[in-house]
Amino acid sequence: MEFYPVSIEKLIEEFAKLPGIGYKTAQRLTLHVLNLPGDEVNEFAQALVKAKGTIKYCSICGNYTDTDPCAICSNPNRDNSIICVVEQPKDIMSVEKIKEYNGVYHVLHGVISPMSGKGPDDIRLKELIRRIGGEIKEIIVATNPNVEGEATAMYISKIIKPLGVKVTRIAHGIPVGGDLEYADEVTLSKALEGRIEL
Repeated sequence: MEFYPVSIEKLIEEFAKLPGIGYKTAQRLTLHVLNLPGDEVNEFAQALVKAKGTIKYCSICGNYTDTDPCAICSNPNRDNSIICVVEQPKDIMSVEKIKEYNGVYHVLHGVISPMSGKGPDDIRLKELIRRIGGEIKEIIVATNPNVEGEATAMYISKIIKPLGVKVTRIAHGIPVGGDLEYADEVTLSKALEGRIEL
């Protein structure tokens, strides 16, 4: 291992705690920050402190916001009769990028995962049920297509459908530009299951 002063090693350790950042990347980030002008480092540090101090969860959907309710929930042009249920706030950003969806969201902040000790009470399901009233027509479940995401989707469907609300699931299958030969059996099965008429 290379030798660095304690303060540099500490900064490398802190960067390495970020998701997807290994030691080598943390080292590069640290050295990059050390080469920045002092005022840029201060701006970076202030941005971190300000974001941590001002960003909170929207009391309605659970998205990140600096005002409550968030910009999506308070937008009168959004369709409040459709709720797209996602696992994390970052998933909202992904859906918003396509500019096709005009409903509102609900962030679960996790999924049901018995292996990790997370049950229905550990995610924001009660808050979702509280939001269902006369104007809600559809719940779109957009959890990830893995075991935990599927289990969560099935559980949501089981508790919401008896309330008379339509529950749909985002389609899964072969990605645009993908080749059939590289798709696994589950992906191909889901693609066939979710086929549409042309």
